[in-house]
Parts: sequence; C-alpha cells; structure tokens
Amino acid sequence: MSDVSVSLGASKYGKAENRVVRIYRDTPRHEIVDLNVSSQLRGAALIDSYLTGDNALVVATDTQKNTAFAFAKQHGIPSAEEYLLKLSEHFVSGFDWIEGGLWQAEQYEWQRIVVDGRPHDHSFVRKGQGTRLAAVQVIDGATHVIGGVKDLTVLKSTGSEFSGFPRDRYTTLAETDDRIMATSVTGRWRFLPEAVEAGIDYNGLYAEVSAVLLSTFAAVHSLALQQTLFAMGKAAIQARPEIAEVRFAMPNKHHFLSDLAPFGLENPGEVFYAADRPYGLIEGTITRDGAAAAPDAWLDLPAFV
Repeated sequence: MSDVSVSLGASKYGKAENRVVRIYRDTPRHEIVDLNVSSQLRGAALIDSYLTGDNALVVATDTQKNTAFAFAKQHGIPSAEEYLLKLSEHFVSGFDWIEGGLWQAEQYEWQRIVVDGRPHDHSFVRKGQGTRLAAVQVIDGATHVIGGVKDLTVLKSTGSEFSGFPRDRYTTLAETDDRIMATSVTGRWRFLPEAVEAGIDYNGLYAEVSAVLLSTFAAVHSLALQQTLFAMGKAAIQARPEIAEVRFAMPNKHHFLSDLAPFGLENPGEVFYAADRPYGLIEGTITRDGAAAAPDAWLDLPAFV
C-alpha cells in the first residue's frame, strides 16, 4: 500500500464558537449583544501546513479568536452580519495569502426584566424564541452574506390537513382533515450582492422576516408542511427586496392522539403525545425569479438538522 498517492482536498481552519458578549455602557441604559462566533480561513498557500507542518503562513486560531473580541470593542456589533463582514475584510485584506473564509455567528437575544412595571436599565432575561443566524462567505473573490434563524418552534392546533397521498401495502397512516402541525424552523436567507453593497438594516430585516414567517405559518390553511414552507419563503422574499433566496429545513414535530378508551374516556382531539422521533423532514429552497444563483454562498455551511 506504500505506493498509494493522495492529495489534499478542500480545507479550512479557524477558531470555533467564540462567545463574544458586547455590553454598551454609553448611557445608564445598557445594551447587550451576545454572539457565538466561528472564524475559518482558506487559501491555497496554506497547503504546506497540512503536508509538512510548516506554519509560516498559518494565522493562528488564537489570533482569530483575539481579533473577534478586539473587533467587538473597536468596531462594535451594529448587527451580526456587519460584524462578520468586518472580520472577513480584515483577514482577507490583511494577509495576502488568505483567499477567503467562512465567518458565522449565532445570536442569543435578551430582553429587559420588568421591575415595578418598567423595563430595567441593566438587567436582562434570555428570550426563548429562536436563535438568530448570520454568515459571511468569501470565496473566489466574491462576498456572500446570509441571515437566518434556527430553533423557531411553532405549532398550530388546527388549520392543518394531510390527505390524498398514495397508498400501498405498507401505508398505515390515516388521512386527516384536522391535525396538529408543529415544526422547528431552520431558515437561512441569502442577500442580493447589490443590496449588501448598498447597505442593509440587518436588524430591522431580521425582525420583519421573523414576524412574516410566524404570521404566514399561522394564517395559511395547510394541506401539507411543504405548502406552508413555500408560502413562508415566498412571503419573506415579497416582504424584503434584499433577499435573493430562502432555504428551509422543517422537521415534523408529530403529535398523536392518545388512546384513552382503556380508561373509559373519550378523546375528541384534546389529549396528544408528542413523539420526538422518527420524524418527517421537509426541506426546500424558494428563489426570487431573476436572481442569479450563488452556490458558493452555501459552501460548508452546517447542515440544517
């Protein structure tokens, strides 16, 4: 086997999951931004670090970590997307041999604790409604910006059906015209390059898109989770002209009617058990007609589930 030859394929390296918390103390009413940041670099010149252990061109992962914290002070964090763009520009322009990379952030949101009917100036409680996502991808000279959300768990107790599907000898699922539909939404939206260049209110856009996703989920009378997925993506694109495409993964959070007959009780759609697995997994991409495709934007982003 000693004559077998191998080559190094696609590779990147960096520091993952830096917990960067920025407190703004400019006034007595403090603000907080809480991120989980990952930075990874790419470049053909880095090959020797893999093949021979030559570290002459390796920007240490510790340096990447320190830069993430320093930039939170020097440039602030106006939005996760703008902060990641600053990091990407620094590494790509500051080191000639770094050709690109992937910078990602999860944002944990906080809301003010209410004391005597008033929001407190410097005390917060974590919000539990989804986790904001952001990513900046620099590859082959192009910069792509992606926003998103994960763990947005939603449920509707009616207004959902599932019927008309093909049946064979292995089909046991009964058709229904009234069911619980629940899912945990992971969604990512890619911004048009021209919109990124012009400047985007990323925070305002995230708030609006999140609200649109929720209201669409609630309002659509669903014949299938696929239909709801498409409607949510379409609504997001229609709401914000900066968005080129939206990608979703939505696992079905199945709820099954509990059999109470052995106890002499009727159960007219009131008591269910929630099953965590197995689950249906629905994925889909909704694209603005006329928007140029950008497959590189999605390179190496983590799987949705």
